[in-house]
Amino acid sequence: MAYDHEIRVTWGDCDPAKIAYTARIPAFALDAINGWWEHHFGGGWFQMELDHDFGTPFVHMSLDFRAPITPRHRLICATAPTRLGETSIDWRVTGRQDGVTCFEGRFTCVFTQASTFRKAPPPAEVRALIERHLESPEGA
Repeated sequence: MAYDHEIRVTWGDCDPAKIAYTARIPAFALDAINGWWEHHFGGGWFQMELDHDFGTPFVHMSLDFRAPITPRHRLICATAPTRLGETSIDWRVTGRQDGVTCFEGRFTCVFTQASTFRKAPPPAEVRALIERHLESPEGA
């Protein structure tokens, strides 16, 4: 089951067309992925890097826009890992407002040892955690 991350879209997130500025949408998705880590791992990217010596920098992002995002409703980002490789992880983030899909995103990260910034497999306990929460890429 996906983790639902709630984002409060504000007036400051919007452009003159009164919808969320396009550049804010990847930031919303990344905030949701960080929220997944906080919810399931007990800390987000900051804690992963500083306290556990691993990171997950992004190597790919793609977004499909379906409907405008406004401050009228909370943005709920359903977030889940969809693939776990030897040193990489894929994420799905689907943003909805008031039941309407606003965007769908796919993201790929590579695990690194934070202190050396070199590619590395995830720690065993992290691999086990992710495997328990893997979903199909379509969110089934």
